[in-house]
Amino acid sequence: MFSKNLAHKIFEGFSIQRWTDLVRPFDLVEMDKGAEKMVLAYIIGKFEENRGVYVDWNWMIHASLFDLLKKIALCDIKAPVLAMLKKEYTQEYLRLNEWVLNQYKPLIDDSELFSQFTIYIGQKAESLPIPQKTQAAERILAAADKFATLRELQLLSVVNEPERTEKIYTELQADLQKYLDLTGVQMLMTRQRSFEFMMKVEQLRFQVRWNQTPRVPKTTVLGHCYFVAVMTLLLCRDCGVSMSEKRIINNFFTGLFHDLPEAVTRDIISPVKQATDALPNIVKKIEDEIVEKELEPLMEPFFRDELMYFTSDEFANRIIDSDDGVVREVDWNLLNLQYSADRYSPIDGKTVRIADHLAALMEADISIKHGITSSHLDHGKKGMLEAYPEGKIINGIDVGNLFREICR
Repeated sequence: MFSKNLAHKIFEGFSIQRWTDLVRPFDLVEMDKGAEKMVLAYIIGKFEENRGVYVDWNWMIHASLFDLLKKIALCDIKAPVLAMLKKEYTQEYLRLNEWVLNQYKPLIDDSELFSQFTIYIGQKAESLPIPQKTQAAERILAAADKFATLRELQLLSVVNEPERTEKIYTELQADLQKYLDLTGVQMLMTRQRSFEFMMKVEQLRFQVRWNQTPRVPKTTVLGHCYFVAVMTLLLCRDCGVSMSEKRIINNFFTGLFHDLPEAVTRDIISPVKQATDALPNIVKKIEDEIVEKELEPLMEPFFRDELMYFTSDEFANRIIDSDDGVVREVDWNLLNLQYSADRYSPIDGKTVRIADHLAALMEADISIKHGITSSHLDHGKKGMLEAYPEGKIINGIDVGNLFREICR
């Protein structure tokens, strides 16, 4: 069952600040780091797949969630301290991991998910082995994590004296040496086309949502995208349908990249988009044209089509017809009965839309409950609840009940 308490706990990732001992020109929070890490993991992973390496994407997307959960629980402990605990105080490190799991046991109603979380914690503590088929994905995710951290440090080095950052920078560079056999890491480190693409996506980290109103906590477009991806993952586990790995993976990355066009168009707030009846379609057309001109040329040929499939008509239930290669919008029941096989590359776009609106509802509701409110937030919250009246079921999810429960 989808857990309101777990959703709120994950939302805390927007509040946990990073690099608090350095001068920061803008907020650096855990949710944004998790988002950038998964964008990088996608890029590096696609390079590996292109070389014929099997990548366990299903393990990777769950691992990214579990990493975030652990970071939320241990928000005040720096990575070097954890590394020392793991190396020099093994028993205490294992007890700390057990404590983390105990924090989430009351929050995760999904026993299978909690079991996966427990196994992952054991794998990271090296008390359980990582299966051979998963080892490539584990290295890709680890490399993405290190590079995302390096990018943060590079941004911070502009406003910090070298003495504050040089040692950390040297250590990160040394850590990344272990992953230079990965083609994607080589391309990123030498600032090739994939680095330029990542830089465009990274701009979403600087764009604040609800930019017309004060709000707590602030959320960026990039962090919002990762939160939507995670909520999509959890909602799909709760819709009453057993999904193939390909469908789970597609849904997650559709959530992660659903606002990709805003990297080149910026975040156009919903009231402006809906100012006239024709404007939404016009804005979408303009977005598609700008993406084609400015973003597509930066995508590697071996993942361009897939990425455009994720971002085009992102909120529609759709498949790729295995006979003619045409993308078709399909009814959810038909998606389950006829087109659930991997060869159709199914996507539950309407579930991604639910997750997108759920994130917006939580952004408004949580700020209001913190005492920071405005007519924009009140109107946004009211609009979301009115759009999904009680009894409204979409893609097997009782959205009306879910949205009211999340605000209680």
